[in-house]
Parts: sequence; C-alpha cells; structure tokens
Amino acid sequence: MSYKKEFIEFMVRSGVLTFGDFTTKSGRKTPYFVNTGNYKTGYQAAKLGEFYAKCIQENIKEDVNALFGPAYKGIPLSVATAIALNNEHNKDVNYCFNRKEAKDHGEGGTMVGYKLQDGDKVLIIEDVITAGTAIRECFPILKAAANVELAGLIISVDRMERGQSNRTAIQEIEEEFGIKTYPIVTVREIIETLHNVEIDGKVVIDDEMRARMEAYLAEYCVK
Repeated sequence: MSYKKEFIEFMVRSGVLTFGDFTTKSGRKTPYFVNTGNYKTGYQAAKLGEFYAKCIQENIKEDVNALFGPAYKGIPLSVATAIALNNEHNKDVNYCFNRKEAKDHGEGGTMVGYKLQDGDKVLIIEDVITAGTAIRECFPILKAAANVELAGLIISVDRMERGQSNRTAIQEIEEEFGIKTYPIVTVREIIETLHNVEIDGKVVIDDEMRARMEAYLAEYCVK
C-alpha cells in the first residue's frame, strides 16, 4: 500500500476526513471537510508525523534548518513531523511555532521553540489550504522573526480550489511568495482511492457523494 493510500484511509478512520455538509473558512459550502483538529491520540500523532515526513523526504531535496507550525493546528503537526524525521529518517530538525498573541513577560515575543536566524531555510507545516487566507498570515510573522528563506509548504490535502483569482490558492502562493506547496494527497486522489471502496465496512464516497464532490470541483476548483 502506498503511503498516500494509507494516509487517506488513516484520515477516514481518524474522523478527520468526513463527508456531509460543511462551510469552509472562506465561506464555501463543501460536501467534504478535513479537520486535523480531530486527531487526539498519541498513535494518531505519531502516524501523522510519519506521513508528513515521507512527503518531505519525497519532495524536499535540500536541508532545512527549521519546521514552522502556524498556530494552532500547525503546532502539533510541526512537532510530530520533527519527531518522525528524527526517528524514521535520522534527521534532527528544529521546530518553532507562533503565538496568537505576543507574550509581554518572560522571554516575550510571538515565537516559541527554535529561534530563527538570518539565512535559515524554513519549511512551513500546515493542514489544508482552501483559499489561502490562513497561510498568508504566516509570511509576515516569519519575516519579522528573521530574514529567512522559505523552502516550501507541506500540507495534508490539496483541495485544488481557486484562491482570490482564477488560479488555485497553491498557485497564488507560489506566484506571490515564490514557494512551492507539496500536499501529501490531492482531492482527486481521495476521490479515486475511496470511490465505492469500503473502509471498515462502509463506503464513504458512493456514486451520490462523488457526484456532489465533482459538482463542487466544477464550481470552485481549477483542473
């Protein structure tokens, strides 16, 4: 089993990839939703880190100085990925994340963990990009911390949706900030993997759900 197929089934079993009626952060009505906030066990955290680490190993060929996890969901993602890179791939990589509000006592500031240095190569670890709203908030935070180089963005699922133009949010991020995004899987891979396939005795994407997802893709997504 490929790690992509394994990851898709893992998301379903973890209650992270669900199907029904949802509203995204950008206000779009969607028949499926990915919520990494539903991961809640040590086993799930460990497996999730392994999938992110495999995606990094497959796509990022340069050494990076740190993983950055945007608050809040990116925090456990960056930690789990750093652990997996160390345990599974013998790579000891720093990690850091931001606070939503600056701390005015103790060490102060908005960053926690590794202190970024000028010239560092940083890899952003995030869950899902829909319109790219949340990820755009990361760049001023990182640039305020140090003059870093962004090595890329790793996400769990590429929803393949338009951002603020007729391009996908991922394409916009690359054009605006010059960094590539690497998803563990895409929504197309999810559909092809799960269509009329039983997961623990239940089909989660039957013909009706596939038709709803295809209609959503036709309205909001870029082929």
